Amino acid sequence: MIFGCGYVGRALAQRLLQAGVRVGALTRNADKAAELKALGLQEVVVADLDSDAWHDALSGTYGAVVNCVSSAGGGLAGYRRSYVEGQASILRWAQTQELSAYVYTSSTSVYPQSEGVIVDEAADLSAASESGRLLLEAENLLAAGAPQGVHWTVLRLAGIYGPQRHYILNQLRDGLQVFPGSGAHRLNLVHRDDIVEGILLGLMRRGAAGIYNLADGTPVTKQALVEWIAEQLHCPVPSFDPSQTPPRQLRRGAQVPDRVIDSQKAQGLLGWTPKFPSYREGYRDLL
Repeated sequence: MIFGCGYVGRALAQRLLQAGVRVGALTRNADKAAELKALGLQEVVVADLDSDAWHDALSGTYGAVVNCVSSAGGGLAGYRRSYVEGQASILRWAQTQELSAYVYTSSTSVYPQSEGVIVDEAADLSAASESGRLLLEAENLLAAGAPQGVHWTVLRLAGIYGPQRHYILNQLRDGLQVFPGSGAHRLNLVHRDDIVEGILLGLMRRGAAGIYNLADGTPVTKQALVEWIAEQLHCPVPSFDPSQTPPRQLRRGAQVPDRVIDSQKAQGLLGWTPKFPSYREGYRDLL
């Protein structure tokens, strides 16, 4: 059962359907639900995850859960509804199922570290942002409340990109000449298809139950990424203006972090090997 069947969840559903697995999904978007039904999902429920009303709407019996819900918007209150209250609702429903595995996609945004440090799953989280603390609360709910015998996996995802999700590439194709910010901070990326592989490994109960970072292992400064994509497109290389604030920073009210996300644990214990081990392979596949 996939909760939050959006960009990653839909790709996961397609992989599972191709393998002959019966798949159900919950989404809050009626149009998206129609698309999912057309793909061949067993059942699709349109509901708000934080409510328990959807529990009785599901008729199927499921052996595994993937919670890859995104925020419903509405600032920190929306984060709490989607991540914390949504997780709690799934865990209540899970008590009625015979689950073997539960995978939750969290985010490397839980880490407060910056200034170029290497960050692994043991990093200090005491200075996490308000939104990061809500994600950590959702993670902790799963760790403490997974039904007995259920193998649980938390995947902290780096910056997601892939088909139909390549903002910088779109900006260059649209002729953007000046990027706001300095471009000196490192981006940690992970391709959508590699995330799907990580989720599948969690569903197969690979590795110990616990928390794993998923990042391709090739951090790159935003400026270097922009220059490389511009070279591939044979277009002028834009400049960066440090006096302008990047839109993401304006929305979130926080500094853009500069760090290196270490995913060796996932590679060693889960057996996760990225098909796209750097932005080069990933973006070449998109060009």
